[in-house]
Formats: sequence, C-alpha cells, structure tokens
Amino acid sequence: MKKVALDALDVRILSAVQQHGQISKNRLAELVNRSPTPCWLRLTKLKKAGLITGYRGQVAVDRIIDLTKVFLTISLNAHKKSDFDRFEKRIQSIDEVVECCATGGGYDYILKVTTSSLSDFQTFIEQLLEEELGIDRYLIYVVTKEVKSTSLSLSQLMEMKRRTET
Repeated sequence: MKKVALDALDVRILSAVQQHGQISKNRLAELVNRSPTPCWLRLTKLKKAGLITGYRGQVAVDRIIDLTKVFLTISLNAHKKSDFDRFEKRIQSIDEVVECCATGGGYDYILKVTTSSLSDFQTFIEQLLEEELGIDRYLIYVVTKEVKSTSLSLSQLMEMKRRTET
C-alpha cells in the first residue's frame, strides 16, 4: 500500500479527528490553530486520500451488559492461499469476532471474540469447528480484566518516525 506524506498540519488535523470524531469546521480550525476554510479543504484532501476511514463513537458496552472477551489463537492444518482465503472470508462474516490478525510464528491467526457468556463462546467455537474451515489447533485466553484499550497516538507515531529518519 502506497504511503502518504504528511506535514505537521495534516498530522494535527488527523489527530483532532481521531480524538473528537466528526466536528464542525470552526471547532477543527480552533483545535489545529488555523483558519476554518483552508483547514476544511485540507481535511477534504485527507478524506479523498483515504486516510480517514470512518467515524465512530466509543460506547461503554460493559456498563450496559456483561460480556465475555476471549483471545483465540488458531492454526490451520493446511497453508495454501485458498485455505487462508476461505478462513478469512468466513471470519469476516462472524459478528462475535471483533478483531482478527494474521500472524507469523506459532499460530496463523489471533482473534478477539466477544460473547455474552463463556457458554456462548463454547457454542461459538464448536460451530466454528463444525464448519470444517481447516482449523488444526486453537488456544483460548479468557480476558479477566481489561487493563488498557486505546487508539494509537498519530502525532506520537509521526514524531517517532521523524526521529528514526534523521
């Protein structure tokens, strides 16, 4: 994927959007210390470049309902592209899977799965195994406490990148 060069204003605009979501032209201009119209034009350019993929609110779901969160490592028994494609296509359609990453090393995938109970998770994993997706082995890690969950700090990442390039 082609990387996009960003200047300091781009980073401030993206950081403001990351932190505040959809905001008015005037509020964005205040946050990045620029006049509204040029700031808004820059935001439009960043959107067109595909750097903003959406807006969402962070909902404290745990204040509404008890959930069981499980990290699941999966290794497939065959490693052809078609095996990975079939597994990934199926995972894309499962609501309980909130994150899935292909990995190198001991396992092929790490998934973050959220269900309403441990018994619902057991039903989920049994159904997944019955679908014959080529799962060779899996391990589960039940989350007992969430210690940290945050977004990446774009400005901090850009600063680290700048330091490594000099």
